Amino acid sequence: MQKPSHRFAEIVLGVDARDPAEAVVRLAFDWAALCGARLRAVHAWRYPSCAAELPFGVPEEDRGAWEDHEVQLLSDALRPWRAEYPQVPVLEDVRHLPPAEALVRQPADAELVIVGRGRDGELGTVARDVLREAAGPVLVVPVQRRAAAVR
Repeated sequence: MQKPSHRFAEIVLGVDARDPAEAVVRLAFDWAALCGARLRAVHAWRYPSCAAELPFGVPEEDRGAWEDHEVQLLSDALRPWRAEYPQVPVLEDVRHLPPAEALVRQPADAELVIVGRGRDGELGTVARDVLREAAGPVLVVPVQRRAAAVR
């Protein structure tokens, strides 16, 4: 990869902390390292399905526990990448928003958004929505299909 002529302040990576796409994460860390940019890793989450059954809404302590769990998932998913790219400053950003909305609501110094294409090879709804709504450039990375499970 050739070093870009422009120094980026921040690159935004959309990452599913439950199932991070290696090719997408690697490309984001590579770009951040080459550009001297901070990497903002954005993980969007929503309430578990059991929250809909609560008669009076979600208690704050439950919300906090669920959010803490999501923060830990993202930290765990990024740990090996931080070790491999110690020169890249990483901001872990966990948001209780739909994924595309979490990615397009970025600070002004975010100059590039990197998202994965759907695992089925098609442009997924998140990537499509980010392409439509983002204020700046978006890089959509193909995602490897998972090997079929052997029984």
